[in-house]
Amino acid sequence: MKRIAALVVMLIPGFLAAYGIKLMRDMVFGRLQPPFSHLWLQFLLGFILFILGLGFVAGFILYRDRKRNKVQERFKKK
Repeated sequence: MKRIAALVVMLIPGFLAAYGIKLMRDMVFGRLQPPFSHLWLQFLLGFILFILGLGFVAGFILYRDRKRNKVQERFKKK
């Protein structure tokens, strides 16, 4: 059950990051999605979603690797 909960916790930010990439891609091709009024606003929200999703996944992996002592010296807590 713990593994399923961890998988769900990792999938949600992954989907948010993927949706952010989709919004940015649509802006590049000039396709405005319904809830947005301007292309630049769509790109900005897509970029924020991408950064937040990627940052969460990267932080989760770094935290897990620190617990297992599998990181380089510069990433270890002092």
